[in-house]
Order: sequence, then structure tokens, then C-alpha cells
Amino acid sequence: MLTWVLVLIVGIIALGLFARMLSKLGLWRLPGDIRFTYKGREINLPIAFTILISAALTLVTRVFRI
Repeated sequence: MLTWVLVLIVGIIALGLFARMLSKLGLWRLPGDIRFTYKGREINLPIAFTILISAALTLVTRVFRI
């Protein structure tokens, strides 16, 4: 169980590090994501991306019966 938690944490960190590269490829911003600017800073709330990742992880866990 601890191994899966560590893998998940490393995956989230890697996704955060590659966020700029993913946005250049068009994979970061999906329809349903909320973007706004507040005090000169751009804030991104990736709601659709979160739902997509959640569905993918659910599918993987059901396939491998974790």
C-alpha cells in the first residue's frame, strides 16, 4: 500500500513539473477547466483534467484489482 502512495505522489510531482510542456502540446487545458487572472497571476483550476485523471486511475485499479 505504501508503495502505491509513493508512486502516486511521484506521479503528481512529475505532472506538476511537466505542466508547461503539456500546456504547449494542448493537453493541459481541456474544456471545463477554469482560468482566471487575479492580481496579475494566472490561476488555473483544472476541473475537467482532474475528472479525466480520476476516471483513468479508476479504470486502472479495476483492471488490476488493486
